[in-house]
Amino acid sequence: MIHIQRIEMNMLGENCYILSDDTREAVIVDCGAYYDEDFAAIDDYIQSHQLRPVHHLLTHGHFDHVFGAQYLYEHYGLAPELSLDDFTTYHEQPQQIQLFMHRPLPIALPAPVALPAHGEYVTFGNHRLRVLATPGHTPGGVCFFMQEEDVLLSGDSLFAGSIGRCDLPRSEPAALPRALRTHILALPDSVRVYPGHGHDTTIAHERLCNPYLA
Repeated sequence: MIHIQRIEMNMLGENCYILSDDTREAVIVDCGAYYDEDFAAIDDYIQSHQLRPVHHLLTHGHFDHVFGAQYLYEHYGLAPELSLDDFTTYHEQPQQIQLFMHRPLPIALPAPVALPAHGEYVTFGNHRLRVLATPGHTPGGVCFFMQEEDVLLSGDSLFAGSIGRCDLPRSEPAALPRALRTHILALPDSVRVYPGHGHDTTIAHERLCNPYLA
């Protein structure tokens, strides 16, 4: 059985997820921890459930999803894992922060590690996450699909009733809807979607109601 803990982080309300199972191995997805309470929430959950984090996975390289990467590297020995196609995005944090926040913010980042390719898997405990490429919001954006549990972590590729912005540097407006229709709408209606911001949804609901996927 999978356990999914959502923790809302930083000034942009980014969703960080901690996934764990009965083995107590855990995966942290998109650690955007910036404030002291963000770091405390991660540590408290991990310690109270006696978890052993084994991966820090990134759906993409934008600053609000990677603020906590250095912390996880220093405290848990986890290098951030993201698509090789998003390494450039990952290393452009000062430019991103200035664009979004209109002022500099301190950020330190460890060297990233490349995720497996599209269709391949990241494993932990008794579970595995399939990497699904959904470029468009960023060149290397991905979703993580857990077939056994009907779970999709969609980052900023797919939201409840919307999709990720494609008017940003390195975005590709036509690519994201195409990737979502090809790789994500092919999933069963029962799959629950956990996005990078906002509340969760289902493939069934997005297939019927998301105007960007019509």
